[in-house]
Amino acid sequence: MNEISGNELTLFSPFRVTSADTDMKARLRLSAMVNMLIQSAIQSADMLGFGFGGLRREKLFWVLSRMTIEINRTLNWNQEVVVETWPKDIDGLLYLRDYIIRDKSKNTVAKATSGWLAIDLESKRPRNLAGTNAMILDFHKDKHAIETAPEKLPAPAGGDFFEISSTYFDLDLNGHVTSTRYIDWMIDGLPLDFLLHHYPKRISINYMKETMPAERIQIKRFQQADDQFLFEGINLNKGTTAFRGKVDF
Repeated sequence: MNEISGNELTLFSPFRVTSADTDMKARLRLSAMVNMLIQSAIQSADMLGFGFGGLRREKLFWVLSRMTIEINRTLNWNQEVVVETWPKDIDGLLYLRDYIIRDKSKNTVAKATSGWLAIDLESKRPRNLAGTNAMILDFHKDKHAIETAPEKLPAPAGGDFFEISSTYFDLDLNGHVTSTRYIDWMIDGLPLDFLLHHYPKRISINYMKETMPAERIQIKRFQQADDQFLFEGINLNKGTTAFRGKVDF
């Protein structure tokens, strides 16, 4: 890879909110917002030579481990935005990446930070990228959308339970439940009337263990405050924690 400047490490990706991205009130669904961020991260990694193809040569693949998003306002059907993203820093095995979503007037709609793991294809364990090219991934360690690291969440202390099974359209091209579906599962666990009158202001999610086809997930929902909900998904087939989440309204 040739030497890359700081400006070239930042990608600006345009998106338009389609009707398929919205809820009953034509507001951008939280999972669709996360998908915008993930797609921009994929484009950026490809551009820098660290995309899925580049990592395959090192017998690695990317997995999203944690994400925190702060939302300033809602987006609605047919609105246009630009997602700015850049690789920020390396924290042990975690590769940090930040994002800013801006509207056509360049106002900030949302900010996010995320942590990704490079997973070994054979051992299924995380490891660091090799080579000098990896040094560019901490070039912007002082450029922040959110200054704190993506939140590491504890298990909820209590709460109510509901159960869900993964189905065909929950799965991605790797054959396990895709990142955005966990967010849909959390939001679907809240009352319809509450959702019609509230919109998320902040979300954190930790992806902990993959969920495979037809596996059953027991989701714990704990209302910690009037406007804050904690979630945890337990894989009943494996007895492992699949994910944890926190949503503030």
